[in-house]
Amino acid sequence: MSQHTAGLAIETVGLVKTFGETRAVDGVDLAVPTGTVYGVLGPNGAGKTTTVKMLATLLRPDGGEARVFGHDVVREADDVRGRVSLTGQYASVDEDLTGTENLVLLGRLLGHDKKAARERAAQLLEAFGLTEAAGRQIKNYSGGMRRRIDIAASILNTPDLLFLDEPTTGLDPRSRNQVWDIVRAVVAQGTTVLLTTQYLDEADQLASRIAVIDRGKVIAEGTKGELKASVGAGSVHLRLRDAEQRPEAAEVLRRTLGARVQLEPDPVALTARLGTAASDDTAAGQAARALGELARSGITVDNFSLGQPSLDEVFLALTGHDTQASRAATATTASKDEVAA
Repeated sequence: MSQHTAGLAIETVGLVKTFGETRAVDGVDLAVPTGTVYGVLGPNGAGKTTTVKMLATLLRPDGGEARVFGHDVVREADDVRGRVSLTGQYASVDEDLTGTENLVLLGRLLGHDKKAARERAAQLLEAFGLTEAAGRQIKNYSGGMRRRIDIAASILNTPDLLFLDEPTTGLDPRSRNQVWDIVRAVVAQGTTVLLTTQYLDEADQLASRIAVIDRGKVIAEGTKGELKASVGAGSVHLRLRDAEQRPEAAEVLRRTLGARVQLEPDPVALTARLGTAASDDTAAGQAARALGELARSGITVDNFSLGQPSLDEVFLALTGHDTQASRAATATTASKDEVAA
């Protein structure tokens, strides 16, 4: 990688990091456009956090190259640090200080005078809905409030690039939505965000492009639409009037669509996955043909829908396991990324 490519905030080629015999990051290539949210999606231990730490100059790569806004993360580490900020998986603020005290302290460390630091702290506390909690110690904040104060601390000086490493892990749905709104607001002000996450819906909501990482490698990359199209044209979802007709309906769908048919927990529901070769038009045509065959077989369909594959289905197809199972399997153990840190 001899020179910086215009319009990219991050470029990596063959990025590698090992810990003993463990190859935590195994030749990662990334190209992150400026002014966007770029999602890095993968299960625990996939190498997400280790990749972020190398890009943020906290870990030295063992191989490959990485540039942030054209600056090499090893040879020009100070230039990189001047343009980035990192919010990790765990709260980085002082538990015994109040919200205001934390932000003022960090503002002073960043070079603001006392008045400017207090003004910036008040501004961020208001923007993040924390004004009423400003005088309370952080240890008395909820999980969602801690994540918001963490992100506020990360943008005291507005960075060109913000690393958000699994920012909503363990949060309730309301708090997650609040963090998502903050991410959108940060990007609207011109900051590029690299977001690592285990949550498919989070990547779907926020990221314009997504890299799927598993076992230290990028196994797929593209827009949400491109990733979904890569594993199939979509799914046909049916609800029948008569549950006794479901076995026959499944056989009709298999024969007509040449697709795998899944029997849902609802005894009158079933889903057929369309193949990767079908375009949107042919997917609709296949579905219409299937409905005709069902009608000719005397099978009554009460409800029908044709949907694009979800990111959950994409991840399952690419990795052979889903993110919920991955999170459950690793809930009581440290991820490779955490051990590596």
